[in-house]
Amino acid sequence: MSDPTPSMHAKVIEVPCSRWHDRVAAAIDSGGRFLSLWADGGAGHARVNLAVGHEAQTTVLRTAATASEVPSVVDLIPASEWDEREAHDLFGVGFAGHTPLRPLAAHPSATVEWTTPVIGEDVHQVAVGPIHAGVIESGHFRFHVVGERILHLDLRLFYKHRGLEDAAIGSTPEAMLALAQRACAACAVTNTVAVAQAYETSLGGTPGIALRRARTLLLELERLYNHLNDIGAICAGIGFAPGSMAFAGLKERAQRINARVTGHRFLFGSITLGASTIAIDAPEARELRTAIAEIGRDAATMWQEIRTNGSARDRLVGAGVLAPKDAARLGTCGPAGRASGADHDARAHSPLLWYPEFAAAGLDDPVGDVAARVQIRARELVACCAILDDLLSAPITPGQIVLGDPTSDLAVGVVESPRGQTVATLELHAGLVARLHLRTGSYANWPSLVVATTDAILPDFPLINKSFELCYACADR
Repeated sequence: MSDPTPSMHAKVIEVPCSRWHDRVAAAIDSGGRFLSLWADGGAGHARVNLAVGHEAQTTVLRTAATASEVPSVVDLIPASEWDEREAHDLFGVGFAGHTPLRPLAAHPSATVEWTTPVIGEDVHQVAVGPIHAGVIESGHFRFHVVGERILHLDLRLFYKHRGLEDAAIGSTPEAMLALAQRACAACAVTNTVAVAQAYETSLGGTPGIALRRARTLLLELERLYNHLNDIGAICAGIGFAPGSMAFAGLKERAQRINARVTGHRFLFGSITLGASTIAIDAPEARELRTAIAEIGRDAATMWQEIRTNGSARDRLVGAGVLAPKDAARLGTCGPAGRASGADHDARAHSPLLWYPEFAAAGLDDPVGDVAARVQIRARELVACCAILDDLLSAPITPGQIVLGDPTSDLAVGVVESPRGQTVATLELHAGLVARLHLRTGSYANWPSLVVATTDAILPDFPLINKSFELCYACADR
């Protein structure tokens, strides 16, 4: 485990616009891991910020847009493509060299303005959404196909962009926490822990052991029900009803545990700034350990049936391949990334949480297909139950931060969500929020879904989509 009390504040470096590309290249070449890119300011005085991390130390490079434009860094960091497009749409910043700079959050009426030209004999388009038949948020998938073979997929999300980050500007930290929680119900704990860590770090605060254990417990409860849901969704995508029904039942049991611990099935309201009020005494902890162990055993039994079922295996193996080189290039994170050999897991460098001797789950052959993505979740379920068992081997008591000297008005929180790395950037001014930015695991992975879909057949798309199980709300924040 990392040093328990490292500096987590962000070091801000002002960079001349003319030197932006060179300074970003130097940060990446020195081993920095891209965390996030975002814009702030307004017309005529917009700034672009880019955060890179070296385990516990974060550096934020910042430049003022000259004539509303900065050099693009997509050639250095392909994973920043969406970030630059969103900054352009929301803040009017141009990115020289990012050509074509297609709209992302903006929605022009002409299809040709936001889709990729695909021409050739028998090429046609299949439009799906944005309104779907099920209880699902709005998202439009524009497939370019020949017959059933997918040549390219254009995504159009951001249909219900709520402006949560703008709403946070000028708010109190407590109000900001509530807004961050509502960015995504399925990752409510992740988002609020990331924001709380950023806020507490800016105050010079370090969470005590009781607070670290309580937050880790909630994060792993969130991971547990999400992974159960996602494996069930993949079973539904291939029409394997026994697996779909079994994992739906397991998810229900996990969410009843959530309600028992926090009073809310999705764990809303369980994270507070600077403290935790979660209290689980020894008898209650023993009962919860038993219930979670039973979920783990039943999940393992059902997974064995899925893994050895010939029809299920035939549908999963080879579908929706995200090659390791593409995962590395796009910065694919979470289970989807680890299924393609990108083994980074933010839990391995989380000194503000409680992950002693943590080792990320991996695969012997991370080929990056649907089978690999479901297998990595099955392995992470085992690890998740083990972490929860360890945390509940002793009572969970209320905890708080230990205050130190304020470090900076800008801080970054990094937390591993069920879908991948979530980065919260928080800037304060006179105790109020000056800027909040969330880059979630879902946001990071949507471009990877496009690549995994390329060359697949159209009937496989629902299965491939479910194997990523990304959130629309993380774009609509």
